[in-house]
This record gives sequence, C-alpha cells and structure tokens, in this order.
Amino acid sequence: MTGAFDDVDPDDVERRAELLPEELHSGSADPEQQAEAILAESEERTEDQSVGIREDNVASESE
Repeated sequence: MTGAFDDVDPDDVERRAELLPEELHSGSADPEQQAEAILAESEERTEDQSVGIREDNVASESE
C-alpha cells in the first residue's frame, strides 16, 4: 500500500477517528492511525475494483 495514505483527506481521517460504539467498547490505541488505515484501504478498493472481491461473490456472465 505504498503511497495509499497520501490520497487520504486529513478531514476524513479526523471524522473517521471518532470511534464507533463497537470500537469504543473494544478500544483503540491510536484512533487516527486506525482511521487513516481504514480510509486508505477503502480508497485502494475504490481505485482497484478487483481488490477484495471473492470469486464466489461475483455473478457469472451467464446469469
């Protein structure tokens, strides 16, 4: 994920760093680092639609 963090908007990181209820329950050592990683991964999936798609989750062309 080289450079993936470069595409993440700092304002988005700040908003995402506000922990969700389930994250508050389990805790987070560094909410901003966690938010940056989550958003970078999301950005990567958005740019490369094949990332994270399982074979069994793709409809065949014959359907």
